[in-house]
Amino acid sequence: MNTVAKCPKCGFTADNGFSDCPGCGVIVSKFLKRENELKAIKEAEAGEIRHSIENLNHAQSLFIRQKKEWGEILTGFETRNKYSIMNVQGNQILEAEEEGGSFATVLSRLFLTYLRPFTISIFSADGNEIFVLDRPFRFYFHELNVRKPDGTLLGKIKRRFALLRRIYDVLDRSEREIFQLFGPILRPWTFLIKKDDQEQGKIVKKWSGLAKEVFTDADHFGINFPKGADTNQKAVFLGALFLIDFVHFEKSKN
Repeated sequence: MNTVAKCPKCGFTADNGFSDCPGCGVIVSKFLKRENELKAIKEAEAGEIRHSIENLNHAQSLFIRQKKEWGEILTGFETRNKYSIMNVQGNQILEAEEEGGSFATVLSRLFLTYLRPFTISIFSADGNEIFVLDRPFRFYFHELNVRKPDGTLLGKIKRRFALLRRIYDVLDRSEREIFQLFGPILRPWTFLIKKDDQEQGKIVKKWSGLAKEVFTDADHFGINFPKGADTNQKAVFLGALFLIDFVHFEKSKN
């Protein structure tokens, strides 16, 4: 009795079984082995992404450390921003890095400094991209979009006009205001997360002394999320923290 064989790569079929496909020449056993290996890798990556998102979902507070490179410290030339994102136990659960490297991005860092447009990717602990933050160029009305890697909008941050005050609207994917960020004049390192004029959480830059701030990677931030904030909202608040870092703290350095 003849058996029917079908190539898993090109779909070639034959009445008799074969180990090498007559259609495309692939060695079937090796092809299947490789396919199984790739499937296992993808499943592992998906598991790590789920784990990182679960860590973010369960976190009520996070600590963010901006990494500094010696080239930037010694020359003053702005390099790509990089951040470690840690839970309250001090374990890194995510990392973020500004994209760049092209001639255009180098010029924008050189001449636009803190005003430059940027894209920051947030990665899981094993390097899989889970969120993308993109900031268009704005001179005053700064804004930032938070997306999934496939481009799906999760929310955005927009600065509101205010004399002598620092106010940002936190918007959902439909651009409805869900929270506000308010920076008190007498607390320059703090942004309160407010809803209906009630404090729900806060973003704080932790001052650790001039020498340490300048000569180490000690730019630290803390964020306390509003109770009940979901994963997407927490990703938007992380985006707000990075935008605030650029606009208000890199500006002061420059």
